[in-house]
Amino acid sequence: MKKFLSTFLLSAFAYCLYGQSGKVMDDLTVPSKILKMDRKYAVYLPPDWETSQRSYPVLYLLHGAGDDQTGWVQFGEVLTIADEAIKSGTATPMIIVMPDANTGKRGYVNDVKGEWRYEDFFFQEFMPFIENKYHIKAEKRYRAIAGLSMGGEGTFIYALHHPELFSAACPLSAATGPRNLDELKDYRLWQGVEGITDAEKEAYFKRYSVLNLIQNMPDDQKKAVRWYIDCGDDDFLYEGNCLVHIAMRQKEIPHEFRIRDGAHNWTYWRESLPKVLEFVSMGFHQF
Repeated sequence: MKKFLSTFLLSAFAYCLYGQSGKVMDDLTVPSKILKMDRKYAVYLPPDWETSQRSYPVLYLLHGAGDDQTGWVQFGEVLTIADEAIKSGTATPMIIVMPDANTGKRGYVNDVKGEWRYEDFFFQEFMPFIENKYHIKAEKRYRAIAGLSMGGEGTFIYALHHPELFSAACPLSAATGPRNLDELKDYRLWQGVEGITDAEKEAYFKRYSVLNLIQNMPDDQKKAVRWYIDCGDDDFLYEGNCLVHIAMRQKEIPHEFRIRDGAHNWTYWRESLPKVLEFVSMGFHQF
């Protein structure tokens, strides 16, 4: 009888643990002096968050143009996908943070005139706020970034600007910026480039063109970040991602590059997210 009872209790405990679900909150705010407003964000907390006192790795997950912090929650099904990845063992329990970059002006970069400094907000205010508020392992090794489309561009730029902060970066169907100065005037994600000097345009291009940043990457940074780049073969951003891949090959920058059947849509990104969680988890684990 005692043996039966022990077996029953262990089975019940395992069932309850397996049956636990993570939690998502998508209407949270952080005050910003830099942007002079409160900014919204969403957060995914793993299944054992309520019962554990330990600290967790963090993935910053960026949305695309036209969406906000709820995009990965509503359309990307981050709760279901992350729960399944953690329960199956393909991903380690982690906190996933999704900031809003669609209030006021779109984009994850500073504007050319320094009037809208979203990148400064992200690193100087948002990340410190998040990593103080939640039980996060605030070290490069346990911090990763990923995003789709406009958020894929943000992923590239943030990891290229701050390789000392991120262990892994996963741009999905990423915008990669203008390939040269002539394309600058038609690039919709960089606002307010009209009416500035040629020198200002060139400086801005050098700071935010993904191809330019890769082509000028110092040799000692080539292995600073683990890269996973993913784009559909029917995506209108396919060419830019292929050019980034070629540039990385030429610079001998290690990276994973995936072209799969698919277009620029949520069907594709929902299929990408489990691979992203697995890839970043490989860096979070001890080998």
